[in-house]
Amino acid sequence: MDMEKNFHMTGGLGENSYANNCTLQKKASNMVKHITLEALQGVYLSLAPKSIGIADLGCSSGHNSLSTVKDILEAIEEAGCRVMRPLPDEFRVYLNDLPTNDFNSVFRALPDFYRDLKKERKEGYCPSIFITGCPGSFYGRLFPANGLHFVYSSYSLHWISKVPPALYDEQGKSINKGSICICESSPPLVSQAYYDQFQEDFSLFLQTRSEEVVTGGCMVLILLGRIGQNHVDRGNSFFWQLLAKSFSILVSKGEIQKEDLDSYELPFYAPCKDEIEGVIRREGSFELNLLRMFETDDGSDKDGESYGTSVANTVRAIQEPMISHHFGDGILDTLFDVYGRLVDEEVLKEDIKPVTFVVCLMKL
Repeated sequence: MDMEKNFHMTGGLGENSYANNCTLQKKASNMVKHITLEALQGVYLSLAPKSIGIADLGCSSGHNSLSTVKDILEAIEEAGCRVMRPLPDEFRVYLNDLPTNDFNSVFRALPDFYRDLKKERKEGYCPSIFITGCPGSFYGRLFPANGLHFVYSSYSLHWISKVPPALYDEQGKSINKGSICICESSPPLVSQAYYDQFQEDFSLFLQTRSEEVVTGGCMVLILLGRIGQNHVDRGNSFFWQLLAKSFSILVSKGEIQKEDLDSYELPFYAPCKDEIEGVIRREGSFELNLLRMFETDDGSDKDGESYGTSVANTVRAIQEPMISHHFGDGILDTLFDVYGRLVDEEVLKEDIKPVTFVVCLMKL
């Protein structure tokens, strides 16, 4: 599967869009917002740029990116006023995602964003803000050299650049039959293949960003992960195991073909703390200032909606384009109804604890 053509969040503003189903990600990002903004303030106070370059990598198409821009502006103003430091004259904000991302929904929101910002800051600090869409994979160069002071990426880096080629035999068939990612029944080669691909991709990510970020610049990366060495736990991997089970239920009902399930794999890897640290240390371009793990709690973000339904809607907004491309869109409603029920059943038995890492890096 061509990731740049087929991997993107569900666009638009419809019921199943990412814009209307990204509250779980926003909730988790808010838990570490103080870390993000403190890191940004530190860069501004140490470098004092008149024009500050900021990139949001994996911006998607919801409201989160523009609200982050507003938070960044307020954090810089607060820090500057606190120490009586001149404030930047302009902000260069680059919103990045894969080319098939629905950038138009972000661009359509810009006139209101600029108008509301000027209204709120009619008599206060209101610098020039230039917001640009930058389509392309962040596993490669995106920006001119030494132009960025701060890079932010929220819930994107656990998506690797491709399904590991080592998962397929000489006939092009997956060795990870009956699953869609690393699971209990996966041969040992599966977890090794995913780990190798993560190492290659994350190292390339750091290398290319090191060319774009100024010395002393900072990156804050928020990504899904796992607690220990075991790839299969009751965290993020468990959600994908339940989705694989949902597919299997549809296979048993004859709604999809077993061969189609056996050839579907997710380009997803949840690293542990040691794996993240190892790649950063070996690549060598950035100093690790902070690496913190936190768990998000169970519970729905909408009144009257179960946790399972909330998770199912979130996963659907992320996976719908890929599933539709591989299986067709006729199975979507049934698949995610089954998935939501499975999640609710499991939560009643025992908590599911998805793990998130926040990583703060400084360019050496």
